[in-house]
Amino acid sequence: MNGTLDTIVADIAREMAEATDRGKVADYIAPLAAVSDKRFGIAVVEASGAVHVAGDADVPFSIQSVSKVFGFTLALGMVGDALWKRVGREPSGSAFNSIVQLETEQGIPRNPFINAGAIVVSDILLGRHEPREAIGEILRFVRGLAGDESILIDEKVAHAEEQTGFRNMALAQYMRAFGNIHHAVERPLGVYFHQCALAMSCRQLAMAGRYLMCGGVNPETGRTIISKQRTRRINAVMMTCGHYDGSGEFAYRVGLSGKSGVGGGILAVAPGVASIAVWSPGLNARGNSQLGTLALERLVQRTGWSVFDPA
Repeated sequence: MNGTLDTIVADIAREMAEATDRGKVADYIAPLAAVSDKRFGIAVVEASGAVHVAGDADVPFSIQSVSKVFGFTLALGMVGDALWKRVGREPSGSAFNSIVQLETEQGIPRNPFINAGAIVVSDILLGRHEPREAIGEILRFVRGLAGDESILIDEKVAHAEEQTGFRNMALAQYMRAFGNIHHAVERPLGVYFHQCALAMSCRQLAMAGRYLMCGGVNPETGRTIISKQRTRRINAVMMTCGHYDGSGEFAYRVGLSGKSGVGGGILAVAPGVASIAVWSPGLNARGNSQLGTLALERLVQRTGWSVFDPA
């Protein structure tokens, strides 16, 4: 490792503060458009429990599609491998909100991290809950993972999602026509919109991701969240599908399992080593955090944490 981790994290935050090409903040949801592109945060939680933060690591932001990791984990815990009858596990090669593949693939989304797949996951979570209860379960789950009861759902963001989510509504209706949405579409959509409106800081998000680093176990409580085998599978799908049609580029540059969101956050996992969260609201052309990706690339260059590096 080139330097201590505290120094590495601080250096990366300083470099990102000086960057001039910061990407473009998402502007189709008003609360996201209002966030300054000057923001940058990073948090690294090691397997030992040591926490390293820099920049705006304690500023809450809308995690958006990063939340799909947590919904997916809950759904796997509920229905196990039956989930794969309704959602695939292949890269889409398309934008996160594309409707094109649903026509040729009979309403089965390519993976749980594109919007259509996450809406099906929300429909699965409704199998034993009313929407309000399902939303509450997701919130309790994330709070328990992070060990932080202060984590909230931003109702302004959730409302804005509902007011602008026409394409997501179309995806849900389309899958309903194929029989792959089992509830009236407004129900899973309500769960999905509120899940995406989770507000978390980098520190909280990195803490919540620890079970993916530790073989499915919350290292703080010793509780098994999900089996080791399913944890490997979640990490695998994050690697191949977590950045939509930019997943190959992310694997090439960073070499970690990761999940991005249009709020500018990325959760990344170095199995057995660290859970990492970065946030910079400016997005690249594929809807992933521009500086967040660059920061993670520099982190693995300086630590050797890429899963493709020799041991």
